[in-house]
Amino acid sequence: MKIWIADAGAIVALLSPSERQNAWAAEQARSAPPTVLTCDAVISEACFLLKRDGQEAERVFDLLESGFLRSEFDLHAEYRAVRDLMRRYREMPMSFADACLVRMSESHGDSVIWTLDRDFHVYRRHRRQTIPLITPF
Repeated sequence: MKIWIADAGAIVALLSPSERQNAWAAEQARSAPPTVLTCDAVISEACFLLKRDGQEAERVFDLLESGFLRSEFDLHAEYRAVRDLMRRYREMPMSFADACLVRMSESHGDSVIWTLDRDFHVYRRHRRQTIPLITPF
């Protein structure tokens, strides 16, 4: 079974009935592995986006508590690689959260990123490899 790595957009779409991709995200979640990985930056972004849209950020913590979502990224060990990714994609520009997810996909070779962010079609892991995605686009 592939490791899933979740981006904020997928988490928000899953938790917010008003999101355009809510049905798609719910369908994907049904076929997800029991635990989906992410990073603290994505959790922060998802909480912010939910609150901005009048939703409860508490629902992100419910996913963590249930074990469906697990933050698993050691920035202290990976900051150089994250910084290098952000420099490489500075013209886009690449967000900190996106850089962490790309680095996670490099560390977990048998992984896919669950995202609504089209920028992941451009990003490459290990400079050349396309990143397997779960995306509606």
